[in-house]
Amino acid sequence: MTAADPAGTGAFEAVLVRWSGPGAWVFAPVPEEHAPDAAGPFGRVPVVASVDVRSWATSGWRDSTAGWLLPVPARIRRAKDDGDTVVVTVEVDASRL
Repeated sequence: MTAADPAGTGAFEAVLVRWSGPGAWVFAPVPEEHAPDAAGPFGRVPVVASVDVRSWATSGWRDSTAGWLLPVPARIRRAKDDGDTVVVTVEVDASRL
């Protein structure tokens, strides 16, 4: 349990980052202690994630420079964007491995 996760749910706080490349994806960086154990094909692993209590099935991405990243679509983050803090959970989706 931490201040960001008083219920001990595995949640953590992340500051959203807008990627500067094509598509301008928005990501929540995932700390190593909350990241999947290994990356699958193309550095991705299927996960069920939540951001500010909105959940969806997606993939976590392992970037060689930035570490583990969770892509967060606009429909999930709503009005939040680059620089905003969100509460995140990430769980490997074994049904999609």
